[in-house]
This record gives sequence, C-alpha cells and structure tokens, in this order.
Amino acid sequence: MKTILFIGHDANRAGAQLVLLNLMRLLKAEGYQMRLLLGEGGPLLNEYRAICPVTLWPSPSPYVVNAVADKVLWKLGLWQSRHDRQTTKYWQQMQAGLELDTVDLVFVNTVTSSRWFCQLDIPAQTPVVTFVHELAMSVRIYTQPDELAQLLARTNRLLAVSAFTAQYYETVHGIDPAKITQFTLIDVSLLEDGISRAKASNVPLAIDLPADALIVGGCGNAEWRKGTDLFVTMARQIIGPANADGTFTNTIHFVWVGIPPGTLRNDLLLDIDKAGLTGRVHLIAPTPDVLQYMRRFNVFMLCSREDPYPLVVFEAGLCNVPVVAFAGAGGSPELIGTDGGIVVSYLDVNAMSRATLDLLDHPEKAQKMGKRLGEKIRQQHPAQQSVHTLVTLFNQLKTQD
Repeated sequence: MKTILFIGHDANRAGAQLVLLNLMRLLKAEGYQMRLLLGEGGPLLNEYRAICPVTLWPSPSPYVVNAVADKVLWKLGLWQSRHDRQTTKYWQQMQAGLELDTVDLVFVNTVTSSRWFCQLDIPAQTPVVTFVHELAMSVRIYTQPDELAQLLARTNRLLAVSAFTAQYYETVHGIDPAKITQFTLIDVSLLEDGISRAKASNVPLAIDLPADALIVGGCGNAEWRKGTDLFVTMARQIIGPANADGTFTNTIHFVWVGIPPGTLRNDLLLDIDKAGLTGRVHLIAPTPDVLQYMRRFNVFMLCSREDPYPLVVFEAGLCNVPVVAFAGAGGSPELIGTDGGIVVSYLDVNAMSRATLDLLDHPEKAQKMGKRLGEKIRQQHPAQQSVHTLVTLFNQLKTQD
C-alpha cells in the first residue's frame, strides 16, 4: 500500500489537525504517497501543502452567472437546471482530481469530516480508517447522525485516542471492539525541538507579567466545551478579591492562550472586569508561539468539560508543567494518573481550585509531578513506534482486501 487519501475538516492550528500534520510527515518519510482533502483552509494549509497535494472542498457559489443574469435565468425557468449542471460538472472535476480509483486507503481524521466523506464515490473495496478525536458534545455539534452512521458503518478500523474514547464509540455507537485500536500519535521529538527553540528564542509574551508571577495556564479554542468560563470562575476563587487599594495578597496570574476577538472573548472580559480581575486574568489570541507561554506556566489547568486526549497536556508535560483535570471529561486522567498532576471529580471547581493552589503553594511537588508527566509521555508515546504500528495496520487491511 502506497497511496493514502486523507480527509480533514480544516487546517486550523488545533490538536487533531496538528496530529494529522505530524502523522503525514512521518508517513511521507516511510515512502507513502498522499493526497489531502480539507473541508476548509486555515493557518496550517501551507504546511500541509509542503507534504502533499491539497484539495479544498469547494464553497458553493451563490450565482450561476452573476446576480443580474441569474434573475433572468430564474424568470425563464432555466436557473435550476443550469445550477445543477454546473454543480455536477464541478463535482465531477473535483472527484477526478482526487483519483479515488488509485487510492489504496482512505484515512478520515475526525468524525467531523464525515460530511465530506459521505459525498465521495469511494470504491467499495478501498479500506477506510477513521481516527476519532471527538466525544459526545463534539459529535452532537459537528456531525449529522446519518452522516456519522454512514462513516462508522464504512469504517474498517477505528483509531481511538484513549481508552475513554474507545469505550464511548463501543457503548454509544455500537462499534465492535475488535474493530477499535487505541492509537495516539504524538511526535515527542518534534514537540521537544519546539520547546528548545522557544527557550532559545525567548520571544516576549504579549502580556507583561512580573518576574515573581505564579502562572496558571489554559489553552485551546475558545468554546463552552473547553470550559473557558470555568477558568475565569476558578481564577476568582484562587486569586481572591483585590484589597481596598486595588492590590492583591498574592502574585497569581491566569493566562489562557487561544481566544480570538469575538463574542465569547467579550463575555469573558466582562466577567473578568466585574470580578475585579482585570490585569490578573489574561486572554491571548491564537498564536504559533504557544510554547513560549506553556513553558512559563507553573500549573496547567485542563478545565475542559470534554477533551478526548488533548495535545496541550503533552505540551505541558514536556515543559515539566503538572496538569489538573476533571475525571470523566476524556482520556487525560489515563496519562496524568496520581503522579503527573491532580485529577478531581467532574466539574468540582472547588476541588480543582484547591488542587491548583496546593501545587502553587508547594513548588517542589509541582516540579516533581511535571517532570514525571514528561517522563510518562516519553515512555508511553514514542512517535516512531506509533507510526510503525499504523503502517502494520495499513498493510493488514490491504492484505485482507
């Protein structure tokens, strides 16, 4: 097997997309030919294009000809037939460009991509591997039931990023456990190189923090699922109210990386202001320099309501930063355990606040846990071993075909 069609939902700088990028780099080194179909573009698009040809799913045109001509065609009763012919022609050209008949395997990265997968005429004999990064909330938000069912029925092997994720697809979606492989690809050496470059370049942060600041970090796309609102709630509990003169009795700052301008940011800033935390809780826009922040965190707070096995936990651990997380929110507790940070009951913000304060108050304990988390990541997730596992799986599927 030498040619793989990858299908991804976009090229944004987020966990599943970065994992796909690293996977494609490693498979290219193994001699695989690849093509990539993306639902949308994003900041990683040029990095994908450096690996293989990329096709972007076409955005529907609002016109057959133009605004004026379309009105005439509509009045003549010709618009719909012209539109259908145009759509069919464009569709056929895109399918021809993907050369589906020459693809040895289709790799669907995230169930979010089911909307595009279901519209492709993939030959019945072509094996399909689906890499699932989503749990119930994301499935509800980003998929349609019929499209997801079609993808899962067509999937020959389901790759689950954690045991928690595997159990979800087995119990909720009825996937045969024999078809599920627990698989996580984290290119540890690449992340460590990035951390080393971050330390060497020492790019200044977008915020000016005092040298003695204790930093509680958060990171990820700004959305309710990530618990960004809980981050602000716990900042209020941990930092406490300001003194009468506007000063604080501690040097704790909360920093979340990954919140762009928009309604959610404005809502969070309102909460921060009303809680008297302006200047103590900082919201940073998405940036490629995330490791510059991560390496300076004292504690990483994973306050996600749902996160299958987030890349940010690996970034934190390799920066020797301990992680506090909710049980039942995803697979991270499987890695954190009792020695790589602290896991508290789901949505117990009081317990998470106490755990965070405990680590801030006991830096030696925090450093020991952060170092141990990094050690476990290196031991459990060697990238080359993971990619060879995947190559073996691809060969097995081809043989079965």
